Amino acid sequence: MASDYDATEFVDTDFQAHKTPGLSASDPLRPPTREEVDRKVVEAQQKLAELKRAQEDLERERASLEELRRRQTEFQTGRQEMIHSLTRGLGLLEEAEFNTRRDAEQMVKTIGDFRDALTKIQAIHDEVWTKENFNLELTRALTTIENARMEWNAARLKVPVLSGPAPEKPQTENAPAPSGSSLAGASFGQLCKIGLAMTWPLILVIILGAIGVGLVIWMTTPVPMPVHR
Repeated sequence: MASDYDATEFVDTDFQAHKTPGLSASDPLRPPTREEVDRKVVEAQQKLAELKRAQEDLERERASLEELRRRQTEFQTGRQEMIHSLTRGLGLLEEAEFNTRRDAEQMVKTIGDFRDALTKIQAIHDEVWTKENFNLELTRALTTIENARMEWNAARLKVPVLSGPAPEKPQTENAPAPSGSSLAGASFGQLCKIGLAMTWPLILVIILGAIGVGLVIWMTTPVPMPVHR
């Protein structure tokens, strides 16, 4: 009977011991192939493109958030500004409306008082007074006129429109000098007066100068001594 087959009988163990070991595809020490390098370059480019798209998306999101923040700030600032302005405006308008209504009520009352005073004055008929009631009617009429004057003066203080425009002040200061036309129409005496008024300071200076020169000459002239014989 044949013996069992042994595979090791046909293997040269010495040859296997001196055989150089080869590098497998999964060996980390094996250098990459051209295909693997190309594949990694493509993968790196794809990752860069994805990162660029992600960066663009983030930039768009950042711009959108900044615009949203700007609008929120504008909303808050505008709301506070308008609340302040409208509140102040309402206060000013309410005060102005109150003053206007008060002035209107005062005008209505003043109109009524003026009409009553005018009616009372027009009701005075001095032509029908008699000698017997003259003093009494005159006293009543003067009282009526005085009451009307008091109403008028009081109303002028309360209603500025009754006082009218302020009178212009007379222009007394810095009066213009007389022009040539006014000098042409002046008389000889007026011209002499004007000339004297304009030249008297010069005449006074000349007189004082002459007096001073005379005094200097008198003081510097030697006095002659008497001669004894």
